[in-house]
Amino acid sequence: MLKLLSRTLPAVAVLSLAACGGSGGGNGGGLGQGGGNNGGNNDWQQGVFLDFNTFYASCQAPRGGTNPATGGPYPDVQGSTLDENNFLRSYTNDTYLWYNEVVDRDPGLYNDPLAYFDLLKTNAVTPSGTPKDQFHFTYDSDEWYQLSQTGTTYGYGITWAFIATFPPRELRIAYTEPNSPATNLPMPLVRGTEIIAIDGEDVAFGNDVDTLNNGLAPSTIGEQHTFTVRDPGSATTRDVILTSASVATVTVQNTKVISTPTGEVGYMTFNDHLATAEQELIDAVNQLNAHDNGAGIDDLVLDLRYNGGGYLAIASELAYMIAGAAQTGGRVFENLSFNDKHPVTDPVTGQPLSPTPFYSMTLGPPFNGTPGQPLPTLNLSRVYVLTGGGTCSASESIINGLRGIGVDVIQIGSTTCGKPYGFYPTDNCGTTYFTIQFRGENDAGFGDYADGFSPANASGPGEDVPGCSVADDFSKQLGDPTEGRLAVALAYRDGAACPTASGVAPGTLGKVSLPADSPEPVLLKSPWQTNRILTPR
Repeated sequence: MLKLLSRTLPAVAVLSLAACGGSGGGNGGGLGQGGGNNGGNNDWQQGVFLDFNTFYASCQAPRGGTNPATGGPYPDVQGSTLDENNFLRSYTNDTYLWYNEVVDRDPGLYNDPLAYFDLLKTNAVTPSGTPKDQFHFTYDSDEWYQLSQTGTTYGYGITWAFIATFPPRELRIAYTEPNSPATNLPMPLVRGTEIIAIDGEDVAFGNDVDTLNNGLAPSTIGEQHTFTVRDPGSATTRDVILTSASVATVTVQNTKVISTPTGEVGYMTFNDHLATAEQELIDAVNQLNAHDNGAGIDDLVLDLRYNGGGYLAIASELAYMIAGAAQTGGRVFENLSFNDKHPVTDPVTGQPLSPTPFYSMTLGPPFNGTPGQPLPTLNLSRVYVLTGGGTCSASESIINGLRGIGVDVIQIGSTTCGKPYGFYPTDNCGTTYFTIQFRGENDAGFGDYADGFSPANASGPGEDVPGCSVADDFSKQLGDPTEGRLAVALAYRDGAACPTASGVAPGTLGKVSLPADSPEPVLLKSPWQTNRILTPR
């Protein structure tokens, strides 16, 4: 099973139309083989929970055929909606991090397991008033498997940035994937392009919600939609026909070295902690180390502004590659803790809890580097991190993990999402459920950043990090030394004071890419998990 910590499940954002085993000890590890069935009888007693394996894989509509995850049959047997609800109730009570804050509702009163699952979470809030659990969501299991294993999905290769979510709305392109429908055009679409209309419907004030939704989030491969766009710096618009396709995610982009009077500064855009990121990060670090005939770089700017997370192991590897062996030796990248029913054992795997180290070697499948090879290192004692509201989970673990061993992290941008939590994606009867099951802490024992990390000059409740609050700059391409956040990082490095705080992230981001599946912890966030972009209100 896949353990996920903190990642923005790259998902489709939401705009609004107007003027993101039981309490009795459990099974000690892992889901059983199914077959449990209470016959649909509702013998619910408040506060009394059977082991979740009693109900696991007892389905209203059992699946046939071959399970792509195992190559064998699905474990499903004939059951009922009540069985599915009872599984969710018992699984939540045993493994949910805040199980004692969940109202115990009669599962027999709900005809839809997804609707019942939506209620199985805490209603508590953080000190800022934000819901403590913003990360409770589901995914179709077949879709999750295909997306998570391949790192590909259908779409245009565009991450959308919703600058304004209420009329007059503003929609721009945050970035694009190489070799995608967005870039394989006579005049490629680029970061900063403004979307004026979709299939003739005005984005800013349009009332035809379905037309806008269907264009932004195609449901099949081969769909064609017409976008009226305004390119960066242009006063005119043009029409572009985009055809949805299967798009591979390139997790590391724009790797380069920026020469300054005070030293050589490496830069990379890192967008997803996918399994495929392992080799891409290794290649990027090798490229930086090879600069200037092997002299390497003096500092690094790591652009995580759109990185919603993914594999915790990838985060650990990258943190090691930044800091090197001397600073990470014998130190903990992240400690995971579950609810008070499981102080020493992982309730899902049944394995004893152990710290996540700073991984110094490639790990093997599902990661794509050659297994067992030493990772290259930059051996830096500080790093400049560019952040936004979409910087989440595994990305925040990089920040927290490096701070935990004394590496200076300077944050330029806006407050991160605030997710020191994670989960195991759990398939039952064709739906994969994501429910928070553990919390992460760094080597210094810190993990209290539910309101995110904030640059020190920003106002708000986030955990203060040295650096500057800077708005996202859609007028320049990522990696351009004059782009707002990168320019401030370079100036701050040379001793300049922060500009007036301006770091407000776009209302929501929407991208279609998912982390690969593995027993390794992954960090995900999906407060906007939906197939719809606009909802009437």
